[in-house]
Amino acid sequence: MKIDLAAAVRIVPLTALILGACVSQSTYDKQAAELQQARAQAAQEQSQIQKMQQEQKWVVAGDVLFPEGGYQLSANGKQALKQYVPKLQGLQNAKVVVYGYTDNLPVGPALQRRGVANNIDLSSRRADNVVAYLMSQGVNPNVISAKGFGDTHPVAPNDTADGRAKNRRIEILLEGPGA
Repeated sequence: MKIDLAAAVRIVPLTALILGACVSQSTYDKQAAELQQARAQAAQEQSQIQKMQQEQKWVVAGDVLFPEGGYQLSANGKQALKQYVPKLQGLQNAKVVVYGYTDNLPVGPALQRRGVANNIDLSSRRADNVVAYLMSQGVNPNVISAKGFGDTHPVAPNDTADGRAKNRRIEILLEGPGA
């Protein structure tokens, strides 16, 4: 029996390569499974982001949330905000900003005695109280913040009672990845 040495030299590395590929195949299968799991998780998060993009801004009338001339949430205000809690509780990567707005009437003496100097201050305190309430209901404090704009961004003329009522509002806005 004659052994072709040149053929054997070619077969041994080929055999080693084939055996090495078997080990690499199991590693490949494991990594493919991990990739598939990561893709499924990303798809789920993308679905959540897309759903929120459709509802990325909620406006709540300030008169529903706060007593006239006040900044502490009323019982009705807390009840009105509860509908948003389930949508906000699970957020980890998005940012939630609560914006407060007022009409253009100056703050009254009762508020001034409580340290509220102007409409910016009043709107900031209202937004802060909404944020504090939402956090007390389980919204992640790392994703939520408050900002008051006072009467600087009206959505209606301030020359009628109806227009002023529309301007007294809280907006809850989702920002961040995909927003």
